[in-house]
Amino acid sequence: MIPPRPDGATPASARAAALGAAGVAQAFKRALVSQFHPNMLLAVLLPFVIALLGALLLLWLFWTPLTDWLNVQASQWQVVNNFDAWLVGIGLFSIKLYFIPVIAAAILLPVSGILGLAIAAVFVMPLVLRHVGAREYLGVSRQGRNATAYSVWNAIWVSVIFALGWVLTLPFWLIPPMAVLLSIFWWAFAFSRMLRVDAIVEHASPAERRILLERHNTGFWIIGLICSLLNLLPPAWIILPVYSGLVYAHYGLEALRRLRQERVIEG
Repeated sequence: MIPPRPDGATPASARAAALGAAGVAQAFKRALVSQFHPNMLLAVLLPFVIALLGALLLLWLFWTPLTDWLNVQASQWQVVNNFDAWLVGIGLFSIKLYFIPVIAAAILLPVSGILGLAIAAVFVMPLVLRHVGAREYLGVSRQGRNATAYSVWNAIWVSVIFALGWVLTLPFWLIPPMAVLLSIFWWAFAFSRMLRVDAIVEHASPAERRILLERHNTGFWIIGLICSLLNLLPPAWIILPVYSGLVYAHYGLEALRRLRQERVIEG
């Protein structure tokens, strides 16, 4: 076994830290190449269609009840009432006509988005892993256990926390620039917490999974942050569920391959 360095970091953890930005950039480059494969282009359709249908269903079922409830709540917000009365008094428009629909859309559309990401994590990620595993990670054997159950549970709790956190922090959107910052934070949370698990759950053993999630936590969050920034661009919504899965798959499997190589060397 290679002894730890005087500063407390083992050579393995030092190599993992050095992977850092280079590993993230490598994962994005490899994912871009993988995304243009016909199989991955077709895989884009499933989460996009699910998110689109989910959005239409949520709007159909909840738009009227939600906007009615928001109108009642807004009527009790003195600041909104005063500002609305001032705008109407100077001959402009009622802010409530625009404010309520925007808030309703800000609640319902992200819910459909997280649904699409969860579908990608549970149903599309196995296709992604088979695709990249057969081409670039043949030597990385599958040692995961209860992968499907673990993936489903992870998708559920992340989706619930995301939805609750998103709704509960909406009042802070009134404070510039919290709307953008909170959106970036919650989507970074969703991408990181959901897809990092699915990227390695089929291949890594439980012990390896714990090591990878601890050692590469920063890298996984950096990828989530970049994906959340891309998520601010509406055209990216079409491919992002699958493309982000490809990035996490490349990053996670490369990290797993390095981990197993370290064990061989240190053994």
